[in-house]
Amino acid sequence: MDIERILAHALAGGDLTPADGVALLQPRDSATLGAIRQTADILRQRQAGDTVTYVVNRNINYTNICEQHCSFCAFRRDRGDEGAYWLDFAPMVEKATEAVALGATEICMQGGLNPDAKINGSSLNYYLKLVDTIKGSFPALHLHAFSPQEIEFIARQDGLTYRQVLLTLRDAGVGSLPGTAAEVLDDDVRRVLCPEKINTATWLEIVGLAHNLGLPTTSTLLSGHIETPAQQIAHLEQLRQLQRRARDAGHAAAITEFIVLPFVGQEAPKPLRRRVGRDQPVLADALLLMAVARIYLGNWIANHQPSWVKLGLAGATEALTWGCNDIGGTLMEEHITTMAGAQGGTGMTEAELRGAIASLDRPARQRDTLYGWVDAPAEGVAAPVAAGNIVPARQSRSQSRMA
Repeated sequence: MDIERILAHALAGGDLTPADGVALLQPRDSATLGAIRQTADILRQRQAGDTVTYVVNRNINYTNICEQHCSFCAFRRDRGDEGAYWLDFAPMVEKATEAVALGATEICMQGGLNPDAKINGSSLNYYLKLVDTIKGSFPALHLHAFSPQEIEFIARQDGLTYRQVLLTLRDAGVGSLPGTAAEVLDDDVRRVLCPEKINTATWLEIVGLAHNLGLPTTSTLLSGHIETPAQQIAHLEQLRQLQRRARDAGHAAAITEFIVLPFVGQEAPKPLRRRVGRDQPVLADALLLMAVARIYLGNWIANHQPSWVKLGLAGATEALTWGCNDIGGTLMEEHITTMAGAQGGTGMTEAELRGAIASLDRPARQRDTLYGWVDAPAEGVAAPVAAGNIVPARQSRSQSRMA
């Protein structure tokens, strides 16, 4: 496979084929890796600009009690287990209050699938109470909440359609959905990683329906475990087609960003941990995948983000030279990945994120969840790229040099 041809095609604005994507993920010499990195960086500049964005937000993982037993998860507990927790509503208000005082514009809420989490016999009523707990106290906060798996759980518990659940949560104040629970959109992989979770088709159905109903989503890929390069690219292709369908249908809502989530196995259940054979992500593998994701998806999903929780702040900063344009959120607290043994920390200050960006001599700007500026941009600084829209192609000096 001619790597130079593939990269030239991408720089000319073309979409790669799946075979092209797989070819880029094969082991390479340093010169070829450098060309892939440079191509991703040029496309990042063209599609999203030089400004590195971040969001001031807080995670609230409201419970780790979960009916499912994913083979990679060190977060879940059964009720009554040591370490099991289920937050009451008052502490959530306290967490949101603290976040607002620190300048947060977003609360991200995700948790385990707790069959006992019901109000008046209804799971949906419980989730509506979660929404009202945040939005009732802080109506201006953007609520980024409930993965496609949680949507399916609510619908299954209450005998509702996905559409009914999404409409009700949207109308109550949910502003967007995390594109988590995707893991790898390949059912052979899912049968090992998360056999009790929704299958690929259901994940795609729920995310596509969310777009149809005006709810933007993010998108993710859990990488670096048992999946192959072909399965990684198939996952990216599913996302690209999903975004294409949203655009073709004229939906205002679509995928706002793509995030690589490298597998952390230090505290994962032993069978998968033994099979993977390492406890922490391999930075070089994650960087290559992020570069290829930019080349493969960038015409359709402009915003790409590393995970500083999984890679550490230094690794995430390096990813900003491999095709990523956003460094993520402050989070303030993080439990799911940290309980798996991640070493990146549980929260970052705004100053820490801005300092990391400044080390690359690139401008930093605070954004909101949907990639709008939180305040007025400085003169000459372009606005971030929202909801999958692409900055018009323009040739940079780095492009000219490469050509």
